[in-house]
Amino acid sequence: MSSSLRRGVLAAAAIAFSVTALSACAAGTDAQTLEVKPDNAETSVGGIRLQNVVVITQPATEASGETKGPAVVSATVFNTTGTAQTLDAVSIEGGGSAEITPAKGRGKVTVPAHGSVILGGKGNASAAVAEIGESVKDGNAQKVTFTFSTTGDVSLRAFVVPADSYFTKWGPTAVPSAPQTSPKPTGSATPSGSVTPTDAASASATATESAASH
Repeated sequence: MSSSLRRGVLAAAAIAFSVTALSACAAGTDAQTLEVKPDNAETSVGGIRLQNVVVITQPATEASGETKGPAVVSATVFNTTGTAQTLDAVSIEGGGSAEITPAKGRGKVTVPAHGSVILGGKGNASAAVAEIGESVKDGNAQKVTFTFSTTGDVSLRAFVVPADSYFTKWGPTAVPSAPQTSPKPTGSATPSGSVTPTDAASASATATESAASH
């Protein structure tokens, strides 16, 4: 995908995400929001509906479109059934499985009966991938699969966008620290095999006492 086309896709994703979010808030789970493909950023299976699904990577640092490091899956999950379901897994094709964390406490993320859960953003549940694969690039439409306790797998394709501009508040919030170049003291800082003055003095005193006893 060319860089100009990729930028166009990212811009379209930002517009679709913001307008769809506003429409959903205004009209609830039955809102007929803008259906901006890729195939689409929303889908329904059984009583589970996914809306506003986006894969958000770290802020773009290179024009090449190369994507590295952590990413999060942002989405709104609706459960229109009368039974609560747990979100057991979220995976990105070519990008690995996400660690799912509830908004509060520990354990699984539960989507209540006739309720909803938001993934991504401050104070919400999260689905974060520590290191995405090379095939996941900004501007792509990547297959994302959500696995629920009763409904099972629900898959769709979602835009991959960097955490820039509108998506800043939804992107990865706990970016892992860069690997330390010198995780251990160097040989010059702590000479290998050398003894401390205290050790030398103790050894000398021991030798003197031993000689005197003979």
